[in-house]
Amino acid sequence: MSVLQAACNRRAMNPQPISVLMFSNTPVRGGAEEHILQLLTGLDRKQFRPSLACTPELARLLGSDLPKDVQVCKLLLDGPADLRGALRLSAFLRKHRIHILHSHMFRASLFASPIGRINRVPVIVETAHVREVWRKGWKASFLVDRVASKCVDRTIAVSNAIARYLIECKGIAKNKITVIPTAPAIATPAVKGGSAAERKCSLGVSGIDPLIVLAGRLEPQKGHWVAIESMVAVLKEFPRAQLVFLGEGSLSCQLEQLVQSKQLGANIRFAGYQRNVRDWFAAADLSILPSFYEGLPMTALESLAEGCPIVATAVDGTPEVIRDGETGILVPSGDSVQLGRAICLMLRDREFAQRTALAGQRNVLENFSIDKLIARTQEFYSRIWEHNLRKANSRSALQVSLATNRSNSPS
Repeated sequence: MSVLQAACNRRAMNPQPISVLMFSNTPVRGGAEEHILQLLTGLDRKQFRPSLACTPELARLLGSDLPKDVQVCKLLLDGPADLRGALRLSAFLRKHRIHILHSHMFRASLFASPIGRINRVPVIVETAHVREVWRKGWKASFLVDRVASKCVDRTIAVSNAIARYLIECKGIAKNKITVIPTAPAIATPAVKGGSAAERKCSLGVSGIDPLIVLAGRLEPQKGHWVAIESMVAVLKEFPRAQLVFLGEGSLSCQLEQLVQSKQLGANIRFAGYQRNVRDWFAAADLSILPSFYEGLPMTALESLAEGCPIVATAVDGTPEVIRDGETGILVPSGDSVQLGRAICLMLRDREFAQRTALAGQRNVLENFSIDKLIARTQEFYSRIWEHNLRKANSRSALQVSLATNRSNSPS
């Protein structure tokens, strides 16, 4: 009897929640990790029993934000040499009778999905959060992806742009892909107490200075250097403008050196990782996101959910959230001149900025809410689980039929 058939029989006799193991092999806490946390927190415990396998670094960063009932398996699984991590994941899958193994990002799925298949996990899912622009040479052929995808039952894309990427570039069958948009970590807008100046002062920024926020890891993807270049022009019109980077990353030293070399230290500040990102959006005059690629940017969703105007680059899934001139301003990636002009326009025309922010807020709260993310994911899990149970029942019925025919056949 297969593991899937056994699970089917157990649920028929004594219905139990579907066990779901989220897997991430990243050591940082970014948008994809916030997405995982939303699912771990929001899944209905009457229907699902969520758990998490991740690096020790990510477990530490998530810390007390993780629900107390979520079991965490700390492991390192980021390459073929991570045998201890593979054995640890295998043991967890078997011990906790995982029904659905859900990896986030291709590299996590590349190593975890085959282990799930070897351990006969009934359903294996991968969520694609971004377009993988880092691929060069033979890696850009996606040969490994096509082989690895045979271990994956379904793939979730966080935006329509990512779904097209999976189909057109990776060659994944359209019927294996489901689009479930990311949601902002901000469930409802903050109650904005005090004046705008007071909110800025509470964050250590002068109340009379225009405040611009860029929330994102200090990595090449996010385009911080473009923002720094754009500030040269912005400061000619708004000499007291303050740009604050929220986040940490590998480019920290390089970016700080760039700021100093351009003598912008008085106007650009590195605030590090901030848990209270909504307070920054609530206080800011503008947020910017000059990324070179995105899946469906959580920063844009969070900014608009908080009613903060935004300027971003027109890449991948970003235009699915920001409609140029309606819910924000879109500029070409890598273009510091256009970014600077858009920032000045937003700071100069406050009525326009607030109009786009309010339209964006309505769009995000209506179409990209956490409730919708949870509902769509639960429906997806239930649908694919029932589909696999039906397949198991069909195989069982066929085996019984064949056995009956053999026993009734003349010797």
